[in-house]
Amino acid sequence: MREDLLELFYWFHRHPELSYEEFGTTEKIREVLNGMGVGLLPVGLETGLVAEVRGALPGPVQALRCDIDALPIAEQSGLSYASETPGKMHACGHDFHITAGLGAIGLLLENRERLCGSVRVFFQPAEESSLGALKVLEKEEAMAGVERIWGFHADPTNPVGTFGIREGSVTAAVDRFVITVTGRGCHGAHPDDGVDPIPAAAAMVQAFQTIVTRNINPFHPALISVTRLEAGNTWNVIPQTAQLEGTVRTMEKADRELFERRVREIAERTAAAYGAAASVEWIPGPPAVCNDRGMAEFAEKKAKEQGFLVVPEEQSLGGDDFSFYMEKVPGCYVKVGTGVGPTIHQPDFKVDPRAIEVGSRYLAGVLLG
Repeated sequence: MREDLLELFYWFHRHPELSYEEFGTTEKIREVLNGMGVGLLPVGLETGLVAEVRGALPGPVQALRCDIDALPIAEQSGLSYASETPGKMHACGHDFHITAGLGAIGLLLENRERLCGSVRVFFQPAEESSLGALKVLEKEEAMAGVERIWGFHADPTNPVGTFGIREGSVTAAVDRFVITVTGRGCHGAHPDDGVDPIPAAAAMVQAFQTIVTRNINPFHPALISVTRLEAGNTWNVIPQTAQLEGTVRTMEKADRELFERRVREIAERTAAAYGAAASVEWIPGPPAVCNDRGMAEFAEKKAKEQGFLVVPEEQSLGGDDFSFYMEKVPGCYVKVGTGVGPTIHQPDFKVDPRAIEVGSRYLAGVLLG
């Protein structure tokens, strides 16, 4: 492996920054790209940047997304180059994404005479917020002329040299809800004087699961999780309100629409049955990542040509804001084996550095065509 790439990977891993705070990361990427003589598009992002490699031959504009933010997790990996920032780490492999993207750019520069058209590389902020891609898409010049986009992600379920690829949906649409149940507070010893919102909220938690078991096609991946339920502030008072918060994950557009309608119906009607009222705030996130068939087939072909193993990409009800780009142009999102080990978003997650060279070579091969 090129030592410069390895040292860069160590640097990014030691200096994690959270969503919308990637100022040092951005400057480091800028420094590396300037040293390589790569042009930057003046898109005016606060964090993150857009680089462009122009080929010697005519052809289309392609894009590659590399996300750059870290997570608020205290690292417990035991690595010699572990995070130097307390409570923050690259627990999702975005340090690997940055480094492999820079490695791919280096290979494109070395093979510029073979490159048809140009490659625009988005070093994107705030993927972990689920909305960082929208920051790039706000800058119209970033996507101007782009005909297709490639994305990739570290995969700790497969060894280095293995790629997960499939056509169709690979990650879920991510939506969030906040439900406020309003009753009438009273003394805990006299519940008949008020309307208790807690039983209504508890009934909703149970009833929501019937959306999956009774409304969604059993062959469609989907889930709803209530992740927060709060009510009251003392032991002898029935509160005025209770609040539920959670997430819905779906692969199919029709299921996503159905879920929102049913959550609202169940919340409002269950509350009414208990004599309370419910208001539902629905916060849509990114849609499902759905790989273009032709691009997936091409991605698999290029992996096999380079001697790599290809396995069916595991579908996940996790999400990725890469899908926002795919609403604009066809795209393909590939999983890159980074060594079998702890899963992403865990404090002991780690990437086998050997995956950097593999990922760089693969990405460059795909982009060169």
